[in-house]
Amino acid sequence: MSDSAVMDLFPESLPQMIVGGVPAGGGANKHLSPFRYAGGKSWFVPEVRSWLAGMGRVSTFVEPFAGGAVVGLTVAVEGLADRVVLCEKDPDVGAVWSVVFSAGDDAFEALCERIAGFVLTRESAIASLACKPDTVQERAFQTILRNRVNRGGILAAGASLLKAGENNKGIASRWYPQTLVRRLAALRQVRDVVEFVQGDAFDQVARFRDDATAAFFIDPPYTAGGKNAGSRLYNHSVIDHRRLFRECAAAAFPFLMTYDDSEDVVRLAERNGLALRRVPMRSTHHVTKEELVISRA
Repeated sequence: MSDSAVMDLFPESLPQMIVGGVPAGGGANKHLSPFRYAGGKSWFVPEVRSWLAGMGRVSTFVEPFAGGAVVGLTVAVEGLADRVVLCEKDPDVGAVWSVVFSAGDDAFEALCERIAGFVLTRESAIASLACKPDTVQERAFQTILRNRVNRGGILAAGASLLKAGENNKGIASRWYPQTLVRRLAALRQVRDVVEFVQGDAFDQVARFRDDATAAFFIDPPYTAGGKNAGSRLYNHSVIDHRRLFRECAAAAFPFLMTYDDSEDVVRLAERNGLALRRVPMRSTHHVTKEELVISRA
């Protein structure tokens, strides 16, 4: 989307949006993604920055379970790698990233205009989400809308709409059209360095298997060890965790992998000769707990 087109929608927004290629607010800005993503990794961004800084120049940064993609988006916006590959299996989430990074200007502008012009009520949200999308930009709009009006931003089937919401604002408490358009426009500006792939994470592991200049951030659905959070939060949550550990351990690329702390995951790491450590994180419910970070030993 052109700068002038964004300014036509929100004339006051663009000058504060981008400063020297990094969103206003500095490199620590964690609000790059248009998604409120359950299980998002905003808290882990400083760890990834530090990791990449110690590796020298990275040719390709790959996030094979992209979801809200806050880590990969940060790498792209801050220029921490020559290019970024985002891969996502969910076709609804994929529609958003396809419009932002792959579609033509007409489709992108249509998405932004749809967001800007939508009058949100409980009735209008229900009606919009009940329609079958006939374009990729309409599918992208419905995905963003669903993410913003569902409790916890959950996109999985069966998720319910917000009731009281933030500060008792109800269903509209997370609907910020100006902010969403600004974020989308900022991401559109780095589309030349971002490749979005709609597909399976294992294909990207195989694609870069022998590339020691690539780097992976791997944040799969947390369904290992009998955990059910991933199946509750995501439409595509079933993965072969043993295969993931085995193939990453055999690949040439360095990686950081995050998981819920469980005995099964610890055993998988040990069995594949991988290093692990525990890092504290604060959940969306403001509970501090530890997660596992797994890497090559």
